[in-house]
Amino acid sequence: MKLTQLAACITTATLLTACGGSSSDSDSSVINLPNVQKVLNTNADIALAVYSDAVDTAIDLKTALATFRADPTEANLEAAKKAWLVAREPYGQSEVYRFRNSPIDSTDYSSENGPEGDINAWPLGEALIDYVKTNSSDFGTDQIGVTANSAGINGNGAIDATHATNNDADNIIGNTNVIINADLLANTATADDEHDVIAGYHAIEFMLWGQDLNTTGNTTDGTDRDSAVKSYVFNHGGQRPLSDFVPGFDGTTTDYNANTLSHRRHQFMAVAVDKLIADLEAVRDGWKAGAAYRTAFTTVTSEAQAKQKLAEILTGMGTLSEGELAGERMQIAFSANSQEDEHSCFSDNTHRDIWLDAEGVANSYYGAYAGYDSTLDGTDNVTTRAITNGYGIDDYLRDAGKAELATRVETALTTTATHYTAIDAKARAGEPFDVLIMAANQTANNPVYKTITALNTQSALIAEIATTLGISGSVVDPDASACDTKDPLVSCDE
Repeated sequence: MKLTQLAACITTATLLTACGGSSSDSDSSVINLPNVQKVLNTNADIALAVYSDAVDTAIDLKTALATFRADPTEANLEAAKKAWLVAREPYGQSEVYRFRNSPIDSTDYSSENGPEGDINAWPLGEALIDYVKTNSSDFGTDQIGVTANSAGINGNGAIDATHATNNDADNIIGNTNVIINADLLANTATADDEHDVIAGYHAIEFMLWGQDLNTTGNTTDGTDRDSAVKSYVFNHGGQRPLSDFVPGFDGTTTDYNANTLSHRRHQFMAVAVDKLIADLEAVRDGWKAGAAYRTAFTTVTSEAQAKQKLAEILTGMGTLSEGELAGERMQIAFSANSQEDEHSCFSDNTHRDIWLDAEGVANSYYGAYAGYDSTLDGTDNVTTRAITNGYGIDDYLRDAGKAELATRVETALTTTATHYTAIDAKARAGEPFDVLIMAANQTANNPVYKTITALNTQSALIAEIATTLGISGSVVDPDASACDTKDPLVSCDE
């Protein structure tokens, strides 16, 4: 589910209860309207906080990119990379609000027309944006030449070792006849094969880092990614040279107002970050007090409504845990040794994507938000909007006399955290996600394997919560992924 896709099960899980249907396990005594109201209010408060932090950090990224454009030095390139990494910290925790027709996926609490695909879709259509190198299993010629898109480019001219002077490439940067503006980037993710993503976080990531190449400057072949690992954080991942951003390097002019390749790279990032901010603001505003979505979501006057709203929260938690994170974001790449299916493949930041998605699920369960990490040391230190006294699913279960189930869920969440923390530690020690998924490392002892199976167990317990609350239908969308996350070594049949 690399692009936006709502859980089909939300229809089943909500409509049956809204029409008065219930499962044989239904126990009306577990539906307490005042307590459901507290869960909804906290869930909405966390959403507003995390999306507000996502907007703020995206604005900080815009500032860093503008500084880098005004003074294209290594130090300012590093600062822009850091700003991008920090911007991912709150956003990752927001993904638990997907799959439930909330503002990230829907503008009207019904249609699948939200901006998620414009914000966070992957794999990126990097060959449509700027030069790339091919000729290996990690990035072959099958990844370029995407003609079935609405941007009017195909990427076929993107293979170029002398990229600085390649003004004839049929990509956004190289084709100087292509006007870089918001209208162009609105044509993202229009091809059937999903290889034409040109907007959002990952478009900016590609521009800052470039491809993750090996020590000889070529694409890796699936066996040598460990040779591509640099020092942690800013030099992790891709190897785009500073010269790509310096005016005059292409032998024409030092004037940033000219239509040179260096100018176009800065212009692309400026347009992309403005669109990212606008999209995030639209999502954030849907969670503000008095907004139509928040009002509808937090209004509960009947048991049927209560079950519907709880189903929405649990669907976000369950489907993100199993289908999206364990399946689409981890097992597809792990089982196939596929760097291209790695979420943040240019920056080697996938270990944080995994951590933050899972942390977001825990936030919804515990009714808490600790803030985000601005120092990139793994500790949330920006606590301005932290929520520490909320009312979560854990509180609800215990107040309903379901402490035993709550304890089992919490044990599962802790197990998941243990394993994703191990992935994070490996990355910080020089083994990022794309190294962990190499064929030689595909074992049951791998923390990637263990995290996938832990997420599978976690999702089953989230489904048990729904059953216990008398919610009919599935809150773990069976169509979210073709992966069997009980066995991470088995390839996914997409």
